[in-house]
Amino acid sequence: MSKGEKQWIIPDGYIPPESSGELTSHESVCVLNLTEQDVVVTIHAYFEDRDPLLGMETIVPARRTKHIRTSSLQTDEGIGIPSGIPYAMEVTSSAPVFVQYSRLDSTQAENALMSVMAYPVTIS
Repeated sequence: MSKGEKQWIIPDGYIPPESSGELTSHESVCVLNLTEQDVVVTIHAYFEDRDPLLGMETIVPARRTKHIRTSSLQTDEGIGIPSGIPYAMEVTSSAPVFVQYSRLDSTQAENALMSVMAYPVTIS
């Protein structure tokens, strides 16, 4: 029996466009790979009013974790997720993993940190 899933959904993505103080507003997709093999993780971003950004890939090494800042993701054409625009993400992987989503909002002096598990899609 494998641990984790190969498909995860994050319905609420948003990169805050501004920051205040020393911390930069950002969000991360945190991936835990408990397998004995490197895993290819692919992220698709979906928007309300524009075409999706598909095929943004990264590698998570075997038995490691990787924190992927969504602002660093890019398609093969070099297009990234824009700040200030709501979106959702689908995260797929070549082997089962665990996915968590975190956002640091430092747009005000009182910082806000949110972290939730992504929704796992059980593939039967």
